[in-house]
Amino acid sequence: MRSLLFVPADSPRKLEKALLSNADALILDLEDSVAASAKQAGRDGAATFLAAHAAAQGPKLIVRVNALDTGMTDADLDAVMPHRPHAIMLPKATGGEDVQHLSVKLGVREAESGRDIGTTGILPIATETAVAIFKLGTYRGASRRLIGLTWGAEDLAADIGAETNRFEDMSYTPPFALARSLMLFGAASAEVDAVDTVFANFRDSEGFRRECLAARRDGFVAKMAIHPDQVAIINEVFSPQDDEVRKARQIVEAFERQPDAGVLSIDNAMVDRPHLRKAERLLARAATIRR
Repeated sequence: MRSLLFVPADSPRKLEKALLSNADALILDLEDSVAASAKQAGRDGAATFLAAHAAAQGPKLIVRVNALDTGMTDADLDAVMPHRPHAIMLPKATGGEDVQHLSVKLGVREAESGRDIGTTGILPIATETAVAIFKLGTYRGASRRLIGLTWGAEDLAADIGAETNRFEDMSYTPPFALARSLMLFGAASAEVDAVDTVFANFRDSEGFRRECLAARRDGFVAKMAIHPDQVAIINEVFSPQDDEVRKARQIVEAFERQPDAGVLSIDNAMVDRPHLRKAERLLARAATIRR
């Protein structure tokens, strides 16, 4: 997945419109974008949408439930799990224990609906509280359901009392740049995809493109969106380019010819095993996008 588009689950119109966005995944939101008085409407909307589209060719459907400490998670899962979402996004996650806790809940509901145990993925938002920052290393080995990690800056700002999380040029202030980097390391440690957070000013397409390029440069492989207009930029930036695929294939084929080599010379440049791992990951992403 390159692009993950948030859609309020209580808005049938926005849900149907999101299907035309070309996003790789839609996040049916039951949390922040749904008012407390509309939670049941959100659950009903998500269930109806999943029932109509989860089995169809199209974007993966992920449901962001309410956090485990709200007392609403079980009702959210009861509504959506019979309709087989691809994954559950867990907000306010505080580490691997929360993933394991959610995994048990998913297993029960998978069994009740006749689904194979373990088929529903989990995508935590891993930096929304101060305590969560200190547990980013605990996702490694927490669950085979883990499909990635992402991060958030707005709730973290509220938790630590920050006046803002960005400078005027839209770069992150030091606490939030640190949270972003630590989450990236946490995802690499857990051997899952790193998904960059949202860019709120959807009308600033140039600023958004710069942030996407910076995220890809640093090792993120996907980004979340809050507006359909952001999806095309994400898909473009996070898709491997033809010359990158060619170079990656060249590296892989060179090591296949000399499997015992530690270092090889390709196009007058030295490449070693880290280059090989990077090339293999890029080719795997390109193949997934083609499929």
